[in-house]
Amino acid sequence: MSTTNPPPPPPKLKTRILTIPPSSPLGSWSSPNSLQTWTLPPTPLIPPSLTLAATALTTSTASSFSTPVAFPTETVYGLGADATSSTAVKGIYTAKGRPSDNPLIVHVSDLSMLSTLSTIPEIYHELISKFWPGPLTILLPVPTSGQLLAPEVTAGLTTFGARMPDSPLARALIQLVGKPLAAPSANASTRPSPTKAVHVLEDLEGKIELILDGGDCAVGVESTVVDGLCDPPVVLRPGGVGIEEIRQVKGWKGVVKGYKDRSEVGEGHKPRAPGMKYKHYSPRARVVLFEGHKPVNVGKELEGGGLKKVGVIRTGEWEGLVGETEGRIESEEGGFAVRQGSLRDEEGKELATVLDVDLGRDVKGVAHGLFAALRELDRLGADIIFVEGVSDGDDIAAAVMNRLRKAASEIRP
Repeated sequence: MSTTNPPPPPPKLKTRILTIPPSSPLGSWSSPNSLQTWTLPPTPLIPPSLTLAATALTTSTASSFSTPVAFPTETVYGLGADATSSTAVKGIYTAKGRPSDNPLIVHVSDLSMLSTLSTIPEIYHELISKFWPGPLTILLPVPTSGQLLAPEVTAGLTTFGARMPDSPLARALIQLVGKPLAAPSANASTRPSPTKAVHVLEDLEGKIELILDGGDCAVGVESTVVDGLCDPPVVLRPGGVGIEEIRQVKGWKGVVKGYKDRSEVGEGHKPRAPGMKYKHYSPRARVVLFEGHKPVNVGKELEGGGLKKVGVIRTGEWEGLVGETEGRIESEEGGFAVRQGSLRDEEGKELATVLDVDLGRDVKGVAHGLFAALRELDRLGADIIFVEGVSDGDDIAAAVMNRLRKAASEIRP
């Protein structure tokens, strides 16, 4: 009886972080107030690291094994590959461990590039004018003939998601490659999305070769995904653009919520957009989300024993929970600090170490720091993380709560 040997695993790679200086010239629009053409600076002025990354993306598609490149956008770090090459796109799924029925968002540098992929229905024209470049993804029809995108990008759907990132670095990379880039978040599947280059390294070291470091991401949560091909139009995933903002645009007043905060798609069905079907954004620690602002009694939560380190993420009403301690700073991330203290019983016996993070009351600040806070508490060894939710709304708060509900092991009222 003959046997078939399984394919060898991908080789372990040496992963490098390449820094792009903040002052680097990265291009400009050819015409003022037009998104038609993104023009690169003269070749000698382009950062060598950016050229190296673009070369890696264009040459790897010719080999049997392709490795994507991680790069920053304004939302989170993306893991990019030539969206027109099946070999390249398969490299994304391999590096992330991503299910193959989870479609990818296509990133373009300008409208000229987008026009080679699909027609742009009129319903999107004002939306693009208001929110692009930026954290908004639109669903477009896949052409019935002359389709350029690799089939792995759409996961068999008749539509694909496209966006123009509000990051000159990202647009410059795409323009250098000369092809649209398929780019989901640059994390291992189900992990919190990366907002720093070091987060990408934590998840994908040895699985990719290059990470472009352009600093911290400004928004901190992924793009909003909308479908204007149906009536009424639908928000498939909340993100960096709020639903209420979208409703102010002509033709979008009646937009409806088409997502849930758990899995919307059952087995055997393909999700229409990323983030709809599978568990996402989860740290290794168990996450308990408190949807209201009712204070958490950490001492009572510890009565079962077995927990040595407790993480707490506060977003407004909860007071400091590090107990009677100096609350020394264990680490400092962009925008927040982790204070470490001890939780003690009435007799002064230490029950657990508490790692306390205050993300503040501003929901944009919470969105910016959320994924980084989850990752940092993981890095510091938290066994469980208690998270204070924010008030649901039609702004970026919807994205925050959507991500937290998908990350949570347990949700409390």
